[in-house]
Amino acid sequence: QGQLVESGGGLVHTGESLRLSCAASGSITAMGWYRQAPGKQRELVATFISGAITNYADSVKGRFTISRDNAQNTLYLQMNSLKPEDTAVYYCHARAVSSLGYVHDYWGQGTQVTVSS
Repeated sequence: QGQLVESGGGLVHTGESLRLSCAASGSITAMGWYRQAPGKQRELVATFISGAITNYADSVKGRFTISRDNAQNTLYLQMNSLKPEDTAVYYCHARAVSSLGYVHDYWGQGTQVTVSS
């Protein structure tokens, strides 16, 4: 059981920054960020692979940074040098595997990020 709640989205101009937060509750741990733009499929933005090892989409490398605060059970996405093409609904994601090997994916409600030119 668990719940993910994103926050921190908003309307900004090109070149500005935003910091997204994903608060997790229950026994799950959020591990990654995804986004979905109008008319496009949901895509991976940034994830933790193992420990402190991370993976980023090519389109955000050098601009976005994923981090976490284990004490607060919160996942963050620092987004710098934002571009209009970053406009999307951003979601955090967690995956849990039961003792029987069943997989359950958890998604937050999403937070809107809009970057104007």
